[in-house]
Amino acid sequence: MATSPSGVRADGTLATGHKRVIFASSLGTVFEWYDFYLYGSLAAIIGKQFFGGLNETSQFIFALLAFAAGFAVRPFGAIVFGRVGDLIGRKYTFLITIVIMGTSTFLVGALPSYASIGWAAPIILIILRLLQGLALGGEYGGAATYVAEHAPMGKRGLYTSFIQITATFGLFLSLLVILGMRFSMGTEAFETWGWRIPFLLSAILVGVSVYIRLQLQESPVFKEMKEQGKGSKAPLTEAFGRWSNLKLVILALLGATAGQAVVWYTGQFYALYFLTQSLKVDSTAANLLIAAALLIATPFFVVFGALSDKIGRKPVVLAGCLLAALTYFPIFKAITHYGNPAIEAAAAASPVTVVADPKGCSFQFDPVGKKTFTSSCDVAKSVLAKRGIPYTNMDAPSGSVAQVKIGSTTVDAFEGAGMAKADFTAKAKAFTAAVGTDLKAAGYPEKADPTQSNYPMLVLLLTILVLYVTMVYGPIAAWLVEMFPTRIRYTSMSLPYHIGNGWFGGFVPTIGFMLVAWKGDIYYGLWYPIGVALMTFVIGLLFVRETKDVSIRD
Repeated sequence: MATSPSGVRADGTLATGHKRVIFASSLGTVFEWYDFYLYGSLAAIIGKQFFGGLNETSQFIFALLAFAAGFAVRPFGAIVFGRVGDLIGRKYTFLITIVIMGTSTFLVGALPSYASIGWAAPIILIILRLLQGLALGGEYGGAATYVAEHAPMGKRGLYTSFIQITATFGLFLSLLVILGMRFSMGTEAFETWGWRIPFLLSAILVGVSVYIRLQLQESPVFKEMKEQGKGSKAPLTEAFGRWSNLKLVILALLGATAGQAVVWYTGQFYALYFLTQSLKVDSTAANLLIAAALLIATPFFVVFGALSDKIGRKPVVLAGCLLAALTYFPIFKAITHYGNPAIEAAAAASPVTVVADPKGCSFQFDPVGKKTFTSSCDVAKSVLAKRGIPYTNMDAPSGSVAQVKIGSTTVDAFEGAGMAKADFTAKAKAFTAAVGTDLKAAGYPEKADPTQSNYPMLVLLLTILVLYVTMVYGPIAAWLVEMFPTRIRYTSMSLPYHIGNGWFGGFVPTIGFMLVAWKGDIYYGLWYPIGVALMTFVIGLLFVRETKDVSIRD
């Protein structure tokens, strides 16, 4: 049977060789996402290892910021590698990005901790995270473009959905390796030194990935364009310097990828952090729950990718954004109900309130570890934040000492300004003990009781969150590829994708937990992804066109 230059047979199916090429491209991307997600999955441990000079709350938030730093530079990677991909080709860009990603991840595993080399440790860590982000910024656009340019008309959503699966497979693989290490060596050994092993394994993975990508041929659509002399000589200028294309880039960001991104990261990373940080569910159990949800829901990337070939990219993606925005609050409240029912019952029976002069309350984030939070309000909120206790705020008269009300009982905080360090420590210890006693009496648990957690219901709820992820993410690659012409496709689609996922999405955990720490409401952080998802729904519905039937051979 005759095969077209794109590798498509007359009956509309892909030739075997091209299926193999697409599989190889997707597999290499799995390894890249594995590298990138290791850090996210181990953020709490990394916070202790590399930010040991900060207070406990700042350790976790700053570890999340270092994670987010990798996302922050992804758009710059998209610009650099997108230009290379449009000028030279997709294949060579693949090789560059995988080597940078794998080497950076290996070095994270070999990097001495803060206890060994002081502030040099977090500085080097952030540099490595930036390199990872740059590499990933160039990876996705190339992979999605490469696969789409091999796919037959009417099946681009289906074929590019396999690229979408790679991100979840990468996360799933990282969770499996982490859980395997935890079980084999025990939690204490893993958190002391065993956490390095998954990073060091990148040396093997990068070798496999490079070998796979060396077998790839250049995209036939790109080769055809080059042979006809239609390639762009200035892809950056053409992509972003001309309003006709820049307008499409902006609409792709605000009306497609921003909402897709926050739904993606809320459904996987924020859900994991919510379980472990807010509900105090055992980290191993939380990882297993997320892994189970991923295993169940992952095939739906292909389902929704194929569905988008029939009804369009736009209705599937926007429906996912709207469903997420409308149901996040009830779903996360149900996760609390089934994950840590004791804290839900205690909060209903004996709600906690911080009564304080608002002028004495700080936003407790200390990136350099130098600030001391000594006001009575800060002392009170710090104790509650460390315990993951939900609370509300009530204004008190100016100059008054803060109080923590737990049901019908009240514990007075203290003003620590001007105290000697030893005296402050002693006072803080006594206050913490007093609050802890009253919290225990009111039924607030220090950790989630696994015998009270309903794991099947948690898996169901988490699976629903991941199903939203598959709705918004399954068709997004095809939608983006189809928006832009071949000569500047890599550059044009990469930037909105990585601004959306790197900035809007990558900062979901950080912004979410900053909002929670600010307000005391464990659900308050959801307002950020809900707001962005609704923005994308409205802009996408009104201004972004459907593309499923367009030709990409131009």
